[in-house]
Amino acid sequence: MLQRRDPGIIAHPALEVCPTVQSRPGSTLKGIVTLLLMGVNVVFWVPILMVVALAKLLVPLAGWRRNASALMIWIAQAWISCNGAIFQLMGVLRLEVDGVEGLDPRSWYLVLSNHRSWVDILVLQKAFNRRIPFLKFFLKQELIWVPFLGLAWWALDFPFMKRHSATYLQQHPEARGEDLAATRKACERFALMPTSVMNFVEGTRFTAAKHRASKSPYRNLLRPRPGGVAFVLSAMGGMMHSVLDVTLAYAEPNPTLWDFCCGRIGTVRMHVLRRPIEPWSATGGDYGADSRLRARYKEWLATLWSEKDARLDAMLGKTPAQDAAP
Repeated sequence: MLQRRDPGIIAHPALEVCPTVQSRPGSTLKGIVTLLLMGVNVVFWVPILMVVALAKLLVPLAGWRRNASALMIWIAQAWISCNGAIFQLMGVLRLEVDGVEGLDPRSWYLVLSNHRSWVDILVLQKAFNRRIPFLKFFLKQELIWVPFLGLAWWALDFPFMKRHSATYLQQHPEARGEDLAATRKACERFALMPTSVMNFVEGTRFTAAKHRASKSPYRNLLRPRPGGVAFVLSAMGGMMHSVLDVTLAYAEPNPTLWDFCCGRIGTVRMHVLRRPIEPWSATGGDYGADSRLRARYKEWLATLWSEKDARLDAMLGKTPAQDAAP
């Protein structure tokens, strides 16, 4: 039986036996109104956030800055709560969640998830808001220029990463350590207050074309990329309390943000499995220089991804023989 825990969230004790739900018909008008309300929400909260961020910069007192950071997190959580209220009002998100009981907003978590759509971020924020510490994402450097949101991410200490191509790194070998240095710097800030570090381990959104091009051994997933996970755990492994292994499944095979706003993506299912931090991952080893450590991370994530692939088959009502890419 489904039990309602929060508005718009349904705890589901047995996702494996649920049939795929048909997408809602939705409407263009609903999409326009939902986007407008979300835009108003951004325009309301971001200036407030920036005022606190400016005050934090201008007063160089450690205690004040800690309190200002906590206030900014509260503002961001209120922003997410308002988004959730919009989703409920417009009827665009039906979310079934399993495994969030007993999570602690005072702990440190590493959150690992498959990545299907930009909608993933809204779903994760809705499900985890105030259940765990505020989610921090590693973002591409270019995203700092996104109007309003880029400033908000900067104020909230989201780490911005420079994604260099293999060709660029061959021509500029001095840039190889930039991402690791940025990760370590970000993790130093994360250590000051409870934080959830979010990592989409596939590194990019799933598409049928990417699945074929990468020759992924998984039916529903791209190959996991262990570098980001390794950098975070090498810097913060001794501080992290648990890994939250998240599996997201959509009734709609190709969910877009617009379809979401129109109410066309049907039920979203989310499964959360809490895993311990592996002792070997918290030793602060050098992932780039230690081939045995790299092999261990690859093996560990391959096991997680094989389990996740089978879990997605069950959540989507598939048999292993069915193609992952519609």
